[in-house]
Amino acid sequence: QAQFVESGGGLVQPGGSLELSCAYSGSSFNMFTMAWYRQTPGNQREWVASISRGGSTNHKDFVRGRFTISKDNAKKMGYLQMNSLKAEDTAGYYCHFPRSLKPWGQGTRDTVAS
Repeated sequence: QAQFVESGGGLVQPGGSLELSCAYSGSSFNMFTMAWYRQTPGNQREWVASISRGGSTNHKDFVRGRFTISKDNAKKMGYLQMNSLKAEDTAGYYCHFPRSLKPWGQGTRDTVAS
């Protein structure tokens, strides 16, 4: 079954950067819009950014100008470059295809703290 595997999280100081990666093991990666989501304990998963089949991107207001979503169709990989990180960016981050019924991956966690 197709899987999403996220990686790249870690501990970073405020103002620092991380790049998250998403590996997709299924087929037709290039046919889907891909998105990143994040979740903190006790809260629902929220959408962060998405990139369409054609490469158009959209970012949530609270990350616009700091985060950049991208993808490599040939490698079936998605990325989320996160700059100027803030404590409130601390969360588990997940990649997925919006409205897809495919199972979610384990996510990768980033912690922004001094």
